[in-house]
Amino acid sequence: MLAASVAESTIAVTRPVPEKALEMLRQRAKVIVGPNEPPIPTAADVVPFVRDADIIYTLPANPLNADAIRGARKLRMIATMGTGYDNIDIAAARERNIPVTFAPGILDETTADGAFALMLAAARRLPEAERFLRAGKYHGWTPFLFLGVDVYEATLGIVGMGRIGKAMARRAMGFRMEILYADAMRSEPAEKEFGAKFVSLDELLARSDFVTLHVPLLPETRHLIDAKRLRQMKKTAILINASRGPVVDERALAEALRDHVIAGAGLDVYEREPQVEPLLLAQENVVLLPHIASASERTRVRMAVRAAENILAFLDGKPLLDPVP
Repeated sequence: MLAASVAESTIAVTRPVPEKALEMLRQRAKVIVGPNEPPIPTAADVVPFVRDADIIYTLPANPLNADAIRGARKLRMIATMGTGYDNIDIAAARERNIPVTFAPGILDETTADGAFALMLAAARRLPEAERFLRAGKYHGWTPFLFLGVDVYEATLGIVGMGRIGKAMARRAMGFRMEILYADAMRSEPAEKEFGAKFVSLDELLARSDFVTLHVPLLPETRHLIDAKRLRQMKKTAILINASRGPVVDERALAEALRDHVIAGAGLDVYEREPQVEPLLLAQENVVLLPHIASASERTRVRMAVRAAENILAFLDGKPLLDPVP
């Protein structure tokens, strides 16, 4: 890989990122940054913004489709600060031999914190209780007020025993939870470290008190949790999704919550972000967060810097740190 000349390098950053990352890049190239005002840029918005870019620095919420990639005639590299890259048309990039990098492993612990917090909030009905209090409806303790379910010593089903799945298992051990997991591949290290049991997805859904999703968005994981699989879960079970929105059929989940097919859910991601299924918004037995599971200041800075480090490696003609496989 030949080192790129600073004079000929323009980096298009689709939206503002932590200043530390931008400072690193400005020392080496011309950097243009998209607006921070909502709404989030659509695929069509991104096309003209990146047209003259040598390098595109994109964010997980910004779609980078084939039109954008093919329209950027000088494009030589794409970097995202996300641990996923389903927002990028990888096939279109490969058509032009354009390398793509991502930022794996950086947000694992923070995302697991967020997912576990979501599970606790859904289990103990915390958002419902807070809304109740803020509305002036709390008039004293009763033994039946906002009864939830215990997390301690419950059964946790982890769908996807990757880095974040393992981080969830570590947290579950502190709550003495029984850990089941389903994955395309068996993880003997996870079984040894966490006492986790490898089971089929069907068995996991049938036995778990909590089901937490930690899989990438692939054709085979889109709508992995649909109406049929929701009916396989316990009526007392709670579903947690902090992976990718389309892994769950959002309409089917809303109907399952309405009809008490399952007891509750906690979501940080959605099928058509930033839009949320209206029927889902109408349900009280679901905790809804705006894609913030990885939102700690330290982690977001590290994600942004990692993407910048991948770009600098490219500019220096060095091996990329995190190429998309």
